[in-house]
Amino acid sequence: MPMAGPSPTRRNKMMMHMTFYWGKDALILFSGWPGARTEMYVLALVFVFLLAFLVEWLSGCRLIRKDAGRVGAGLIQTAMHGVRAGLAYMVMLAVMSFNGGVFLAAVAGHAVGFLVFGSRVFKKDDDGVGLDGGDYRHRRAGGLRSDLPPISC
Repeated sequence: MPMAGPSPTRRNKMMMHMTFYWGKDALILFSGWPGARTEMYVLALVFVFLLAFLVEWLSGCRLIRKDAGRVGAGLIQTAMHGVRAGLAYMVMLAVMSFNGGVFLAAVAGHAVGFLVFGSRVFKKDDDGVGLDGGDYRHRRAGGLRSDLPPISC
């Protein structure tokens, strides 16, 4: 005869969604986070927005000096690329929660980040020529340059 109530194997399992859904009860990135509190869900949305925003910042930032050596510049570029890839994967994993709010926060973070760091709205173009005469910047939208190449599939 079956027992009444939850079975011991299903007691603490959270349902995994395979389609987009709306609601604050989500599991985003870490076990038990953000939980059932609305404040924590809003914090999670802000966190995902900032992750996506940082991905765009790293895609358009200029941290390497023009007079940096090839090896030093290459190591900095590699580190920046690794951080950008890690942040982008975290955004992807957050979106895989299939929560509509998380999806919108990620898209908004990428869009606002691109507006600020990748579009012509807030940038002036420079010549992008290093001291050795070489072209050291990667082209972005509108001919703008950054230290990292664009993310492409």
